[in-house]
Amino acid sequence: MATVLMCRRFPRLSRVTTLVTTATHEAEGGSSKTKQQEEESLGKADARDDPAATIQLLNPLDYRVLYNPAAYAKSKATSQQHPASSSGQALGDDFTTSSQALPPIRYALPRAKAKLHPQQTVSAYFSKLQTKEEAEKEKQEMHNSKEDPRLFQKGRPEYRSLSYYRFEPAEPLSLEEGDSILRSVAKHKDSQSPGAVAGSFRKLNRLPVGQHVALVTKAQFNMLCGCAMENIRSFSTSDLIDVLKACVWLAVPPSHPLLNACDSEFCRRVWDMDLDQLLLVADCWRCLERSVPSYLSILFSYANMHWKDLTLPQFVQLLYIIGEGRRSPVDLMQKVESMILKYLDSFTLEEVGAVCLGLFKSLSGISDHVMRRIADRVSLQMGDMSTYALVNVLKLLRYTRMDHLPLLKELGKVIPSRIPTVNIQGIMHIALTCSSLHYFDEGVMAAVATSLPSKVTYCRSKDAAKFLWSYGCLDYEPPNEEEFYSSLIEQMHRKLHEFRKFPEHLLTGLLGLAFVKRFPEELIDYALRDDFVQKTRGSKYELKKDLFTLGKSVEIECSSYRGSRLPPQLYQEMTEMVLNFAEQEIYVRPEIVEATSLLESMLGGPEYVKNHMILPHTRSSDLEVHLAMDGRPIPFNFKDCIRDKTLKDIGVSLTDDLMTQLIKGRSHSQSPLEVEKEASTPGQDQREAAHPPHGGHHAALSGGALTTATSLELELQPGPKSALSSLAWKQQPGEVKLAIQVSNKNHYCYCSKRLLGLHRLKRRQLQQLGYVVVELPFWEWFPLLKRTRLEKLSYLHYKVFDPALLSSAA
Repeated sequence: MATVLMCRRFPRLSRVTTLVTTATHEAEGGSSKTKQQEEESLGKADARDDPAATIQLLNPLDYRVLYNPAAYAKSKATSQQHPASSSGQALGDDFTTSSQALPPIRYALPRAKAKLHPQQTVSAYFSKLQTKEEAEKEKQEMHNSKEDPRLFQKGRPEYRSLSYYRFEPAEPLSLEEGDSILRSVAKHKDSQSPGAVAGSFRKLNRLPVGQHVALVTKAQFNMLCGCAMENIRSFSTSDLIDVLKACVWLAVPPSHPLLNACDSEFCRRVWDMDLDQLLLVADCWRCLERSVPSYLSILFSYANMHWKDLTLPQFVQLLYIIGEGRRSPVDLMQKVESMILKYLDSFTLEEVGAVCLGLFKSLSGISDHVMRRIADRVSLQMGDMSTYALVNVLKLLRYTRMDHLPLLKELGKVIPSRIPTVNIQGIMHIALTCSSLHYFDEGVMAAVATSLPSKVTYCRSKDAAKFLWSYGCLDYEPPNEEEFYSSLIEQMHRKLHEFRKFPEHLLTGLLGLAFVKRFPEELIDYALRDDFVQKTRGSKYELKKDLFTLGKSVEIECSSYRGSRLPPQLYQEMTEMVLNFAEQEIYVRPEIVEATSLLESMLGGPEYVKNHMILPHTRSSDLEVHLAMDGRPIPFNFKDCIRDKTLKDIGVSLTDDLMTQLIKGRSHSQSPLEVEKEASTPGQDQREAAHPPHGGHHAALSGGALTTATSLELELQPGPKSALSSLAWKQQPGEVKLAIQVSNKNHYCYCSKRLLGLHRLKRRQLQQLGYVVVELPFWEWFPLLKRTRLEKLSYLHYKVFDPALLSSAA
């Protein structure tokens, strides 16, 4: 079925891209399509929409997954390894290749332009286009998650004795010789000695790869395995290891009965083996992709007891095993940091990468001190490091949230030129590290964006989502933004089937798009359907907040959207949860409390300021202030005010006019602010205004001057009546609502004044709802917190009563 890319734009939204397919959605009851087909096609194109462009992609046939161990190829030749540097090409990443990947998009041509001979097949057509260069590119994008992390083992000869080495030279065994061995086993199966059985496995270990599948399925091979199981306790440890190594070479299935027997026997023998043997056996289990938790637990206990005896290669191999087992033994990991510091200067750069990958995969905590030491070394030698090893360091840097500026700056110098030769998953980790650390380097991000469209069809759903999130988080739209975003959105459509298993990836991608004001309707409709929302509840991640942010953003920014919506009860539940969190963790932050208190004092009381979340789905607070068009503050926050106010000694002079108004009531020709101005002490300076004698009066601002105020109407009248009298203020024609943002450094990119995507989205939506956004940037407000009250009031007065705000609102 052909896939169609259509770009359409919402009214007043200049960059909203939508992707649909030519497949037609039929009513649920009468459709012959399966649900899976319906979801993968994502519905029909709306007949009312006019596509701006159409690209048809032919579905490829006979797709093959190719293996290339040099997926993270370096852009230049590397020097020979020595203890202080690293060499060799980098291999792939620690992820499996999706069988759903498609050839690069450029292979696909519009059907109308493809003049095929009637007898040509689609496969033949694609084969013709598959030039040698393009075939090499396909190989470059593929990697082996089992072999690639083992590159460091080639750096030292010591690894031969404690890891499985499949490239050891040996005279190949012919098929006839293999059959002869199996016939001999069948003939003498009842009289085979343990040594003879082990010898047969050693010989079969030289059988060419192409013969493995046929051998393992033969009945005679099963007889040999039976003999081994019968003699399992009679084998010497070296013979038992040779049997296990032969199983690795012959690709014996991980659930094979012989491997069950070997697992139990090795667990029994652990304390009689040396550490090299233990690590070699663990490596064989990894190569066989067999889970052996009991064996690993015993191995880690052994290593913990012999910790001080670990050599450098043994330590690195142990961390590799820990990472591949995704286990972080607590007692053992407490000693890891001291060993890293002990050997750090002696590691090859590939070993540095292996150590970081092991820590990252096992989710092992590491101190800032040790991470900084690792980053110090990498920043000095990054040019000599393979891209694969460097990406592994970036993973741990991201996990520990380490803001190591020298490394990040060096990354900006070294990595852009390598990007074209790095596979798609390596590129994703580079972009994700930058966004996770809130570090914006335009050179790196532009290089990634330039390279991505030609590689996009190799993206898994996770990769596409992380790319979208990374660029949205940093609020960066690259020079090729339309090609960049349309290619990723199209890939999200292709990978729709993966979102059923990993719903978090779809929400991650859609939020990244929302940050930069892009809303693909069909994907949003799918994400907000009841059945997809149900899928999110089975995720290991808490996804309600992401649904909340996405759903509310669509409501505010996409007035023409007619797709699925989240249920009101979910909105209510999430709003309550977010507001409860805000009351405990956000509203009480010192910088916000201080700003709120000073604004109340400056404007006339708590009824003039509200500390709350105007947009709870954006997860940060606002100080809301209302001003009339002439700059006068308007009271509105009566719900949070104390209603039973009493008149206190406010320390002001009682003029004749003030006494008249107290006795007879206010003149109809005067406004409350005029009364307040008359109540001020003649000649009172700003310092007195900022520091009232008794603290019981409020400060008001009129015409830009800071004066003391009595707020007589509110002070003298009971609460309910006071609230009613304030309606006159709200009914004044023309009103400016300020949303004051007390920002902090987490709202911005690292070491810059570049706002992050979520906070850019929030301000955009506040403006769309009619608010004027005023910021108290952390680089201005935080230093002021240590200054005098008058200086802080002066600053807030300047921010709130900026004439430009009122003129722009008008």
